[in-house]
Amino acid sequence: MRTLLWSVAAAAGLVAATAMLDPFRNYQLATIAAYLCATAGLTVLTGLNGQLSLGHGALMAIGAYTVAFAQKSWDSLYLSLALAVVVTTVAGAVVGLAAARLRGPYLAGATLALAIAVPSITITFQSVFNSEQGLPVFLTPPRTLDIERWQALVAGGAAVLVMWLLANLSRSHLGRRMRAVRDNEVAASLTGVAVSRTQVLAFVISSACAGLGGALMAFLAQSVSPGAFPLTLSLFLLMAVVIGGLGSLAGALWGAVLLVALPDVIHSLTEGMVLKPAMASRLEGNLPLAIFGVTLIIVMLAAPGGLQGLFSRLLKRGHHAPNS
Repeated sequence: MRTLLWSVAAAAGLVAATAMLDPFRNYQLATIAAYLCATAGLTVLTGLNGQLSLGHGALMAIGAYTVAFAQKSWDSLYLSLALAVVVTTVAGAVVGLAAARLRGPYLAGATLALAIAVPSITITFQSVFNSEQGLPVFLTPPRTLDIERWQALVAGGAAVLVMWLLANLSRSHLGRRMRAVRDNEVAASLTGVAVSRTQVLAFVISSACAGLGGALMAFLAQSVSPGAFPLTLSLFLLMAVVIGGLGSLAGALWGAVLLVALPDVIHSLTEGMVLKPAMASRLEGNLPLAIFGVTLIIVMLAAPGGLQGLFSRLLKRGHHAPNS
């Protein structure tokens, strides 16, 4: 009930915020919501179940291309989003079956291969995926709303739904089994937990969330191309959830905010520099990863529990300070 109340409050706040924000801020809010679906799913997989994935950017690409193809056949956005979730769920089940047999760097390597393979497939089969140019996503916006506010409401509503479902999942019997597998697979197996089945379920759930996030990104950009889902996206997603707080869904929210705020920071830094066009382009391509890496090191040294862990400790200190 508490989770439901928080979700209702978040939905009400979303409606109010979109009415007050300008179109650009609404678009940023929608982008945060799209990334939140992916980071929340990755938090469940890595933070709750202990499986490392470097291929969630590829799963987002699968969801995005599914929406593009679906919108060609019918003009029903919500049906296309649902189909994207189904397709990435199936893809996640296939990858999860293999992932359940792998551990540590072997699992990371397998998911990394997925992140490399999916964009390569879209470039190889040009007649289907239109190579680097990508595919358009046909939309029919409502006449009563600005398109940016409509995008923010759709993406934000999807994110609220995902967070509500995952918050309930983390407190359910399945969530407790995932934590048991994460902490000690042998002990979990001895207590009757089906380790492989739990790991596959975690990968499937996480893949569905990533697919929805990718589908929302295609919905926001109104197009999809392999350049929108590079290998670095998978790295950014993982670093974002670690910086935000790996074991917390609230940390996934911090990570999603960082993913949207970082490009603005990079643009502000490079805008004030007098650089040659080639050097500016090189900086814009490599500087985000460098800043994320430095931020990750600083956060891990200063706050091993991520930003959410740091804020939780500060709130506890503030709560106990008057009593002391």
